[in-house]
Amino acid sequence: MLMQDLFSLEGRVALVTGGSRGIGKMIATGFVEQGATVFISSRSAEDCQKTADELSALGACTALPCDISTVDGCQSLAQQLRERTPTLDVLVNNAGAAWGAPFDEFPEHGWDKVMNLNVRSPFFLTQALHGMLRDAASAEKPAKVINIVSIDGIKNNALETYSYHASKAALIHLTRRLAAQLVRDKIVVTAIAPGPFASKMNRAARDHADQVAAHTPLRRIGTAEDMAGAAVYLASRAGDYVVGETISVDGGIVHASLP
Repeated sequence: MLMQDLFSLEGRVALVTGGSRGIGKMIATGFVEQGATVFISSRSAEDCQKTADELSALGACTALPCDISTVDGCQSLAQQLRERTPTLDVLVNNAGAAWGAPFDEFPEHGWDKVMNLNVRSPFFLTQALHGMLRDAASAEKPAKVINIVSIDGIKNNALETYSYHASKAALIHLTRRLAAQLVRDKIVVTAIAPGPFASKMNRAARDHADQVAAHTPLRRIGTAEDMAGAAVYLASRAGDYVVGETISVDGGIVHASLP
């Protein structure tokens, strides 16, 4: 097999939630450039269509705006996708939320919003799309589910984002449990734990890149190529034998930081 074929996504269909911006857009861009037919979803129909139009200049990208913070929303997105394609090769559960507040003031609605979107939605969207993934999968070409977690689910940081930390740790473990279940259907489940990437959710990396980079062993924040490369690896033939694993893409923060 040629190396360009090892990482190719030609002929594959992918769905990236939260794909209109940030890490989701980085992943969607990489998938389109590697030949996949990509669907992106986000709550904002305007943002979703704008990004789809931009990526369509590189390949096939379609907007499916939807709010997946509820189970009904997950099922609605799955139905929209079924109306446009019979099978799904790659699902990227990227949509997420964060909330920060002092411990004594942390609100229930902030807890529920984050836990629902970051943990419940990936589970129920994967469940709703299980049939499409199973129909696309084979021993020679397994289907893929890639959950976007965070290094905050692996180690603490100083921010009082209690539900975010808990949700990402939960999604890391859920990745392993789903992997054990879905591998029976030739569906490989993995996760990516990003470190500092410039995005609306990570405003520190976006607005103070030099300061954040100074605390990163590699001395820089992540780039779009870093994130796209990891996602393409897991989505392609190259990543077929990686099952249940969470890969930190963080410049060494988790595994190469010294006290």
